[in-house]
Amino acid sequence: MSSVLEDPTLERHFKGHRDTITSVDLNPNMKQIATGSMDSCLMVWNMKAQMRAYRFVGHKDAVMSVQFSPSGHLVASASRDKTVRLWVPSVKGESTVFKAHTGTVRSVNFSSDGQSLVTASDDKTVKVWAVHRQRFLFSLNQHINWVRCAKFSPDGRLIVSAGDDKTIKIWDKTSRDCIHSFYEHGGYVSYVDFHPSGTCIAAASSDNTVKVWDIRTNKLLQHYQVHTAVVNGLSFHPSGNYLITASNDSTLKILDLLEGRLLYTLHGHQGPATCVAFSRAGDYFASGGSDEQVMVWKTNFDAADYKEVLRSQQRATSVNGAVQSGERQSRSSLRASSGSRGVESSEGVDFSDIPLSHVEKRSVSQTRPSQVHKDTSVSSPTSRQQQPQDNGVPAALASTLDHIVCQLDVLTQTVAILEQRLTLTEDKLRECIDNQQMITLQLCTRK
Repeated sequence: MSSVLEDPTLERHFKGHRDTITSVDLNPNMKQIATGSMDSCLMVWNMKAQMRAYRFVGHKDAVMSVQFSPSGHLVASASRDKTVRLWVPSVKGESTVFKAHTGTVRSVNFSSDGQSLVTASDDKTVKVWAVHRQRFLFSLNQHINWVRCAKFSPDGRLIVSAGDDKTIKIWDKTSRDCIHSFYEHGGYVSYVDFHPSGTCIAAASSDNTVKVWDIRTNKLLQHYQVHTAVVNGLSFHPSGNYLITASNDSTLKILDLLEGRLLYTLHGHQGPATCVAFSRAGDYFASGGSDEQVMVWKTNFDAADYKEVLRSQQRATSVNGAVQSGERQSRSSLRASSGSRGVESSEGVDFSDIPLSHVEKRSVSQTRPSQVHKDTSVSSPTSRQQQPQDNGVPAALASTLDHIVCQLDVLTQTVAILEQRLTLTEDKLRECIDNQQMITLQLCTRK
């Protein structure tokens, strides 16, 4: 760990939502931030100083969860209107919608290869979907109350889910069996996620605690009692060494997992801090609250590790070339089908009442507490991960590859349109054959 720690700083803040912000995620390219809100809108904020935000209108009720796909080309949103939408985060605001559950959809999460989605709902189920054509794959049904959160493991082999039955369940995606349940929280579990190594999980609860388990031994590793109210969300730093939490006590807390202690308390939101997420590289994090504000923070601490973190983008569980091509296929299918039967297009992008993005640096109380809770009986959850070699790609080659990708995108979109037309032609032909057979039958009957 770096010997000199610098405090996190508030770099920017955005205001444009008209109700509590429920979810936040940062695009892997760090050019956009997506947020969901109780105001039924999804908003995409641009990190460039003079670019305006996009407000995407389509959901009929509160947006409970948002996430960028691993390539950043799609945004998934889950809503109280019982649907999930997939959006292309551009000015056009195209989306495709599918009814996912019979109750509020509280959580949506992409697999690391971008091919699957897992959703969690008040109908007590967890469902897995194929992103391409939004095809339902299977359901997990052992929860006995609302399911608030479900996530894929980094390698996509496991799913973790948690909710109002106070349990956390680990599922095997292939066998669809629940392989373990944790029952150790005193309140509902609001949020759960995998450590970047895939060996541990962390859970946030209404009992004001955060707990970290090793899923190989099913043992409790760390237990943090650092908040004074419900803990609403958490996010692991990609290095695996830090965990950030958001609570109704209005604070964000940064925990040092290697030392098992509270590192920082951040005071920025007026009212409950409802959601928080690190960027994919870990150099920034974003938070949202009931004050309708989105805050973007620069991490600063442990800065020496960032080069290693960036090189770790291609670790064993990361996205490979097939991932992005699969997502492009889904994105192109989405564009081609936005006006077809069974798919609703977005009701448009509303720019009204959204101020120009602007940079604002201001002093925010950041404390290094003199007294922190530490569970001295537990060990650190992980050690530092080995980093693969950096693959230096020449700029000219990268530009050529980007051009090829764009052309492939166009071809995929064209194929999708042709596929649709062929399906319509087949339907018409079948209709004509049926009519002809009916006419022939009527003629035979008359004779």
